[in-house]
Amino acid sequence: MPHALRLFLAGISLIAAVPAMAADSVLGSWINPRGSVTVTTGACQDRLCGWVSHANTEALADASDAGIPHLVGTTLLQDYRPKGPGHWAGRVYVPDMGRTFYSTIDQQGPDQLKISGCILGGLFCRSQLWHRVKTG
Repeated sequence: MPHALRLFLAGISLIAAVPAMAADSVLGSWINPRGSVTVTTGACQDRLCGWVSHANTEALADASDAGIPHLVGTTLLQDYRPKGPGHWAGRVYVPDMGRTFYSTIDQQGPDQLKISGCILGGLFCRSQLWHRVKTG
């Protein structure tokens, strides 16, 4: 398949994925409970991902101690697929642990996400409530 056609098809799939995600209100910027990291979510091919768009001094130092010299721009939310209305499943990268875990995102309302990370096939999970960053 010619390169231009592949790019065109990839662009079409990205455009098709964004409205579905927007309808679920998961696109945007979200801040963790400590207020130390902001993640901006968006489409990554036909899935949902999230990248660190801001981190405070403490979060940057913790990441640096764990061997992550550039936390801003790091993909934390990886390859989430919709699993029902307001529910996504994918992987979450925890920089200060240097590990990736199975994860779910449950939208608790238009401005709140419950992000869970699990080990041992979901036997042990930990969750956080993230809040939408208000603009304006």
